[in-house]
Amino acid sequence: MTRLRITSCGHVFIAETHPDAPQTVAAFLKLLPYRQKIIHVRWSGEGCWVPLGDFKLENDGAVVGFENHTSHPSVGDILFYPGGYSETEIILAYGSCCFASKLGQLAGNHFLSVVEGKEKLRELGTKVLWEGAQDVLFEKI
Repeated sequence: MTRLRITSCGHVFIAETHPDAPQTVAAFLKLLPYRQKIIHVRWSGEGCWVPLGDFKLENDGAVVGFENHTSHPSVGDILFYPGGYSETEIILAYGSCCFASKLGQLAGNHFLSVVEGKEKLRELGTKVLWEGAQDVLFEKI
């Protein structure tokens, strides 16, 4: 498993790639270092997301589809939703979460898990909720 450093809201989190999402992991690692804005979810509960619009994650020229997908991420799970019913996105659960959009329940590829710093995820979520969009950086260690 590859380890990534995720930096946002003055916190550093360490995440590991998930072996059951090899296509998502391989494609995402090619984007690193990856800088975006993270905002609070609207429909999914206690989570933050990176809206990606029509972005298509590709691995060796093929668009990444569903693998190791779930609607119920645990605290620290990071999902990649390849789009379809809603826009493409990355979602990070910091508490109770049921991944959804205005069209209903969704499932995303569980490709990263926070393994260090989990105790600070609620602080991240609260800051994003009350202060709005924040910078987030994903980088390989």
